[in-house]
Amino acid sequence: MLRLGIDVDGVIADFQSAFRSLAERELGIAAKDVESELTKADVDRLWKVVAGSPNWWVTLPAYEPDQVSRLYAEARRGRWEVFFLTSRPASAGDAVQLQTQVWLERLGFFLPSVLTTPAGARGEVARSLRLDLAIDDRLINCMEIISASNAKALLIARGAAEEKFREGAEARGIGVVTTLAQTLDAVERLQELLSTRRGRLVRLSDWFQSRKEPPTLPHDPRQRRT
Repeated sequence: MLRLGIDVDGVIADFQSAFRSLAERELGIAAKDVESELTKADVDRLWKVVAGSPNWWVTLPAYEPDQVSRLYAEARRGRWEVFFLTSRPASAGDAVQLQTQVWLERLGFFLPSVLTTPAGARGEVARSLRLDLAIDDRLINCMEIISASNAKALLIARGAAEEKFREGAEARGIGVVTTLAQTLDAVERLQELLSTRRGRLVRLSDWFQSRKEPPTLPHDPRQRRT
């Protein structure tokens, strides 16, 4: 059973596009990279807008919506324990945790476990949760995770970020992928790898076990079986 920690913004949610749209609407600035092209005063002003916007985090687009439902299906099939990690600041309306849960459910991941964590605490969180693998879009978070825990780390580097971070990440033993689809492919390979470590004699015992699958909850666990 795998235990996965998955960052939300930059991995699943397209925060950059949402913040760019906010900058264009509030400041009249068409910035491609909000982190480098906006001043600190601009960014502070935009965060104040977010803080006053009811349930702003529910409005973000997803990078690969179909892969979120795939993640859910694979997690159910493989009995993965999935923890979504986020350091989102508060907005008006509901708590960040609830907003993120609602957003994930709309994309097809039912009953998500969402943990709101302070910045700089990813390594501590990975250690306390005993994660096998963490997926993040920030190299510094991946470095914190592998240095403070036994978890492996995958860095999602989209677009030009791949060339910028790949060499440094791989030199530290951090895997690099460019999409959520590639991430799930890598997780599936990890699942297969771990399953083979049980040894031949243990696997042979499976021949003497019942092939009947145990009953499971519906795809949407809130539904009742008839």
